[in-house]
Amino acid sequence: MAKRRKKDPSGRRPREKAPTVAYTDPEGNVLVLRERLSAATIAKIGEAPASHAASLEDAWARREETLFERLAVSWEIAGLPLDDQKMLLGRYRMADAETRAWVRRTITGHLERHIPELS
Repeated sequence: MAKRRKKDPSGRRPREKAPTVAYTDPEGNVLVLRERLSAATIAKIGEAPASHAASLEDAWARREETLFERLAVSWEIAGLPLDDQKMLLGRYRMADAETRAWVRRTITGHLERHIPELS
């Protein structure tokens, strides 16, 4: 008699892992980004700020963090791999200006190649 597979209690189908692309900075740190995002995520990122009180700079910073959060799969820094989403975002927030600029340039180029509707 064949064994039955247990159903996921949430009723969801297992997610297919999105393909990734690895980018290496001049110091040898490796940032791995998802090659694609869902249509809903793309639409959400493309929305205008919900509040009129948000300054242009606030909206730009929020979009930048959201892109990083949605695209980053892992980030190896000085041989230490990070793959927990909260840790990744925390590390990004405390990065120095040069590192943040490299990440921004990397994400911009990544979007142009793989998700042009967000670039």
